Amino acid sequence: MRATLIHAPRDIRVEDVPDPQIRRPGDALVRVVAACVCGSDLWPYRGVTETTEPHRIGHEFVGVVEELGSEVSTLKTGDFVIAPFALSDGTCGHCRNGVHTSCANGAWWGGEDKDGLPIDAGQGEAVRVPMADGTLVATPDLPDESMIAGLLTLSDVMGTGHHAALSAGVSPGSNVVVVGDGAVGQCAIIAAKRLGAERIIAMSRHADRQALARDLGATDVVAERGDDGVARAEELLGGVGADASLECVGTKESMQQALDATRPGGRVGYVGVPAGGSELPIRKLISSNISVGGGVAPVRGYIPDLLADVLSGAIDPGRVFDLELPLEQAPQAYAAMDERRSIKTMLRP
Repeated sequence: MRATLIHAPRDIRVEDVPDPQIRRPGDALVRVVAACVCGSDLWPYRGVTETTEPHRIGHEFVGVVEELGSEVSTLKTGDFVIAPFALSDGTCGHCRNGVHTSCANGAWWGGEDKDGLPIDAGQGEAVRVPMADGTLVATPDLPDESMIAGLLTLSDVMGTGHHAALSAGVSPGSNVVVVGDGAVGQCAIIAAKRLGAERIIAMSRHADRQALARDLGATDVVAERGDDGVARAEELLGGVGADASLECVGTKESMQQALDATRPGGRVGYVGVPAGGSELPIRKLISSNISVGGGVAPVRGYIPDLLADVLSGAIDPGRVFDLELPLEQAPQAYAAMDERRSIKTMLRP
């Protein structure tokens, strides 16, 4: 089959790889219907994180179950499934506590399972899914083509934006600042609105992303950065600052922006995958009583709730996809996102 590999910075190739097979009784084989490029995929693409040897890449996909191991009990062949960006067994103590990304037997797409067997990554034609019962979520029916984009966001970005909003304590009447206008930031706007935020300020300098942010629920847009951006956000909020700031980038500068935009006693929810150099200013947190929470989003636990809203049309996170390409054009997909010509690019095998 065909699949995407990263060889080195800015060296993405689509190559022939072995077809996946059932290797363990808990496995499922899934034919990929749609996958995508994540903002965190750009860190190795840009060389921010090191690539020491060619390897499979991609951790977001949806597809159809084609074969099941003998011990899989919650799925059937023909099911349309959403694959969270992390694998989990669904039964360990961490999973039961809702932190599926810390599963005692967890694994990552493109890595190895607990038995040391290689796991396919998401940007390919098919995937062997270990721990299928704990990892995959089936939709009630085969979705219409128009629903594919929205369902695909549940594998990562919609759940991650939701995690930022929950971690920052967004609730009815909240004033919220969202730092980051990529797919996660846009989904954080959806999440904040869904949780009842009254004022949502999107920090964005790009006209197309500003327009999307407003369509998805932002009440205001701030184009300035640094102290000027903080001052403008505070002006919009009556000189006080945000009740909640959602950090959706992962840089030192974005975290500082989120902290500075938050009022004393407010909260920061962070979900941006760190690119290095981010540290919390503990003295500032103590003196201002700002709380910070977040981390890797346990999206597996969020999917059932968010899925209902996607299927009903209550939320439309699929709008973050503004470019669709065939799998064979994965290198162009990475380039488009790296050059900010695309907010999020879908790949179709």
